Amino acid sequence: MAITEILQQYTGLIVSFFSWYSEIGRKMLDFLYVVFDSTFNALLLIAFLVSFLYLIMSLYALLNKRKHKNEKNYDGELPFVTVQIPTFNELAAIRCAKNCLSFDYPKDKYEIIIGDDSNKTEISEKLQEFSSEHDLVKVIKRKSNEGYKPGNLNNMLRHSKGSILVIFDSDFMPPSDFLARIVQPFMKDSKIAGVQARWTFVNASENMVTALGTTIVSIFHHITIPFMHRSQKIAFLCGSAEAVRKDVLLKLGGWEKGNFTEDIEFSLRLIKNGYRIEYLDDLECDSEVPYTIKDLYRQQMRWAYGVIYSWKKHFMCINKSRHLNLLGKLYVQGILCSGYLLSLLLAGLFITGTLSLITHAPEPIQWGEFTFKLFRNIALTSGLLFASIIALAKANKSKLTLPMIASSFSHGIVVTYYVNVGIFKALVKAPMEWFMLNKHGNKID
Repeated sequence: MAITEILQQYTGLIVSFFSWYSEIGRKMLDFLYVVFDSTFNALLLIAFLVSFLYLIMSLYALLNKRKHKNEKNYDGELPFVTVQIPTFNELAAIRCAKNCLSFDYPKDKYEIIIGDDSNKTEISEKLQEFSSEHDLVKVIKRKSNEGYKPGNLNNMLRHSKGSILVIFDSDFMPPSDFLARIVQPFMKDSKIAGVQARWTFVNASENMVTALGTTIVSIFHHITIPFMHRSQKIAFLCGSAEAVRKDVLLKLGGWEKGNFTEDIEFSLRLIKNGYRIEYLDDLECDSEVPYTIKDLYRQQMRWAYGVIYSWKKHFMCINKSRHLNLLGKLYVQGILCSGYLLSLLLAGLFITGTLSLITHAPEPIQWGEFTFKLFRNIALTSGLLFASIIALAKANKSKLTLPMIASSFSHGIVVTYYVNVGIFKALVKAPMEWFMLNKHGNKID
């Protein structure tokens, strides 16, 4: 076949394609463009409303000054307390237990239990050696970490003598007055079944990853929980630096075995049954934040999975609860998941925005209009960024603002992706892997 004939055939195919495109293909693309563009604008409106919620909560945090520190005030006989430290191959548990041994609480009024799920013999041996040196400390060893952390907590529950259980993850370092102060709300109000202290981070300034991780948690502790607690007396347990009444925990069935956020799940059970959780914004406890991007996105993915799973489980019960008014129900259902909703919306905006750009009729780019819309959309969805800046300021970490912003637009993209993976897995009931995170405290000699 001659070259001219081949060229004629290809030319004919090209002409046929553009003819089809002009008559049918462009119309299809125009229709798809309308669909994608309309979806984008709808998602943008919802994202703006969620972003506006964070703006309101941030302004509320700015206008409400932090309470003055309440000194411990013994009122009646002090309760016997069991301090529980669940651990899995973590020598940081020894550092945590040492801090607990320094509590200025009567030594005959508390005990310390380390729940050892370790599968490394050398770790278990060091925990046992530490325990043998301190009468207040005992180690409860399991053969495996079945049920993960809540399984460990339920196992320790059977050996706990205290009427109040105080729980620390192994990387937490409570101050000496922590125990005396966290039991006070229980002594003053029988309806209080849980008390949560505020988290702080000793390695917040280590790198851009820790700056981002610190910001994420600080929003919850300096913006979200204070807003709910001060306006509706609603708070959540956070999994560490927390205390619960043992009898209420037993009455409601213990910790949910295998749950990745057993704290949130139990909080929802408490709330729907009319119990209160007190949040002490003046009682702080040092801890660590993940310092590698892999650990950070694993942590956030696991939290997203656990929160959405627990939210799904209790959604209808919370709506039907006679212990909450309408606003309280909106707070529990909406604010709890608002950050994860915003994560989904941002992913949806990226996808529909890209598709609308691809299906748009070819024309020269209007750079002025493009730039205006870009910055407009960023401004409309910047409530969480504003909350981040305010949260860091409230945590006395304003120097992390620039690293946090840089990290949000780099590491934050990766974290957002994995958060959405966790949300999707929870929604479709797909299994989630439990991850062990690196902690500086595990480097104890």
